[in-house]
Amino acid sequence: MLNLMMDAPKQGFFSNVSNADISKVRLSEAHDADLHASNLTNWQQEYDQTSRGSFYGRIVELPFDGLQVFCEHTSQALQQKCVVWPNSVWLGIPLAGQEESRINGLTIHSNNIMCRPGDCDFQLSTPQDYDLYGLVVDRSKLIKMAAIHGVDLNWKELTECGRLGVPDKTLEEVRFVLARLLSLQNNTTPPRLQQDIVMMALLEVLKEETPQPAKTQSYYHRKKVVDCARQFLDHHLDEPVTVTQLCEVTNVSRRTLQYSFESILGISPIQYLRISRLNGVRRNLVQAEKGQSVSDIAAQWGFWHLSQFAKDYKQLFGETPSKTLTGLSG
Repeated sequence: MLNLMMDAPKQGFFSNVSNADISKVRLSEAHDADLHASNLTNWQQEYDQTSRGSFYGRIVELPFDGLQVFCEHTSQALQQKCVVWPNSVWLGIPLAGQEESRINGLTIHSNNIMCRPGDCDFQLSTPQDYDLYGLVVDRSKLIKMAAIHGVDLNWKELTECGRLGVPDKTLEEVRFVLARLLSLQNNTTPPRLQQDIVMMALLEVLKEETPQPAKTQSYYHRKKVVDCARQFLDHHLDEPVTVTQLCEVTNVSRRTLQYSFESILGISPIQYLRISRLNGVRRNLVQAEKGQSVSDIAAQWGFWHLSQFAKDYKQLFGETPSKTLTGLSG
C-alpha cells in the first residue's frame, strides 16, 4: 500500500505546506498489469509481469492543466514500456527503502530519480511491491515557472541522462509534500495553490539535481544487444524464437547475450522469451472476442503443448487462462 510518510520531518523549504490538502484526487485499481498501465492518464504503456502471483495495481492521481501528479503501486515485478505525453518532462521518484529499479538498464539507487522527455520511449524494470511518485509537466509551463523563480534548467541533462542524483534531504521533503497532496483523507485546498506547491517542489528538485549517466562503453553495447533482441521479438511474436536465434540476430555469444539481458533487464533471455509470450497471451485473453478459445490464442503465440502452457500461465499470473478469458477476478 502507499507509504504516506506521515512521520517525516517538516522543516526546510516545504515546511509551510505541511498541512496542504487536495480536492481532485482520482483513485484507480486493477488486477491485471496491462489494464493497470492503461489507467494512467495520457500515457502510452505496456506492462509485462515477471514475478509470480496475482497482480494488484493502484494509482492515486492529481491532474491539472499541463501538470500531472501521481503515486503508483504495483504488487508484482514488471517490465514496462512507457511513453509520456508530448512536449512534457517526467520525473519518477521512488519511495524510500525499496529494492532498486532500472530505467533503460540504468540502476536507480536510493538518492536517484528518473527523468525522461515526453513522446520518447523508455523502459522500466521494477521489483515487487513497488511505489513511485510521478510528476509530469508541460515544457512551456516548466520554463515559465523556472524563469519566474530564477532556476536554470539544463535540458541536456533532463532529456538525455535518464537518471539524476538528488540530495537525500531534498528527496525526503519532496516525498513528504507529495504524500500529503495525494492523501485521500485530507480536506480541500484551492487547485491553484496545489499546482503552486507541486511546481515549487519540482523546481527544488531540478535546482539540486546532478546527472548520473552511464559511465562505461560496455553499458551502451549491452543496451544495444538487448534493444536489437527485443526489436526482433516484436516482429516475431507468434514464433517460438530460440536463444540461438537471438545470438545470431545480435551477433554475440550466448554468454554475452545472457549478461546483457541480466544487467539491463534483470532477467535472462530464456525468462524474457517465456514471460513476454505469456504476457502476450494474457493481453489477448483479456481482449478476446466472443468465440475465441484459450487454445487458439495460445497457439497464436507459439504455445503448442497446452498442458505445460496452462501450468506456466497459472504459475506466473495466479489464475488459469480460462479464468482470464471469462473475466478478471475482482
